[in-house]
Amino acid sequence: MAKVCDVCKRGVMTGNNVSHSNRKSKRIWAPNVQKIKIVKDGTVVNAHVCTRCIRSGKVERAL
Repeated sequence: MAKVCDVCKRGVMTGNNVSHSNRKSKRIWAPNVQKIKIVKDGTVVNAHVCTRCIRSGKVERAL
């Protein structure tokens, strides 16, 4: 599944896991991206949209 939102372009962020002894290992934070049908310019298209955009009403879901 794509890890980038088609609406807000939110993508994967990187950083470190830090243990109690301060050792570091790489990790990622991925947005919660869902594949849904949306209305875009009057047509229905499948798009990868993050749940924040769905909840905030930035997209109109197709029925």
